[in-house]
Amino acid sequence: MTSTAQDVQDFAVEWWGRIAAGFRQGPSLYAPAIELLLILLAALMLSVPRPMWRYFGLFVTVVHELGHAFAALTTGRIVRGIHLRFDHSGAMISRGSGRAAAAWTGFWGYPVPAVVGAALVWAAFNGWSSLALSVSAVLLLVTLLFIRNVQGAVIAVGMAIVSELMVFFAPPAFLGHATLAIGIALLVGAVRDWLNVVSVHTRRRQLLGNSDAYILSRRTGLPSGVWLAGFALVIAVSCAVAAGTAWSAVGQWAFPV
Repeated sequence: MTSTAQDVQDFAVEWWGRIAAGFRQGPSLYAPAIELLLILLAALMLSVPRPMWRYFGLFVTVVHELGHAFAALTTGRIVRGIHLRFDHSGAMISRGSGRAAAAWTGFWGYPVPAVVGAALVWAAFNGWSSLALSVSAVLLLVTLLFIRNVQGAVIAVGMAIVSELMVFFAPPAFLGHATLAIGIALLVGAVRDWLNVVSVHTRRRQLLGNSDAYILSRRTGLPSGVWLAGFALVIAVSCAVAAGTAWSAVGQWAFPV
């Protein structure tokens, strides 16, 4: 075996060892109320100002499209590819039959960043940050196999690199705080993204063809407003679950029994 091949093998073994090490529970995160407030403010700064959203919104779009892909797989549909673009638009291409399966797949886009965000908040406070990081790193690498355009490749490769760097270099004490911050940022980003699609239906109707709610209304006959309300409900429940998790954790530290 050549030295290059041996280096690659050693790297792969070390990478997998770090990934596998994440599949165990660690200590619960201690995050005082002031940290939660600062993280929330930082998340707002990522999602509210247009220049920051231009970049952070790409991450939200990736999670959005992965939500469609996972939903498609749960119905037995075959995922053929994912397109991502710098303008935050994207498409997940799948093949399969059944109107219900298509509707299920189409629904799980806008709500998914909020669902993932709530899961990350829960993971942070319950000692599963390493698991969340390991799963995310593997998923982002698998995602590269389904990207079908150049802009999407740039976006996905960039996020995969960041994820793998965290696997190798992030100290264990940092992971819980990072997982919490990413979770809260995704929750805020999901709200921002939902407001964006609502604006498409109210003020920017020339972009209706890109709206999941509009596409679902054409496929099912249900008004777009029903689908927008469904997105909002899942996002609101996710935010409530995350807030309840954080409140419970902070309450334990502030008011120990």
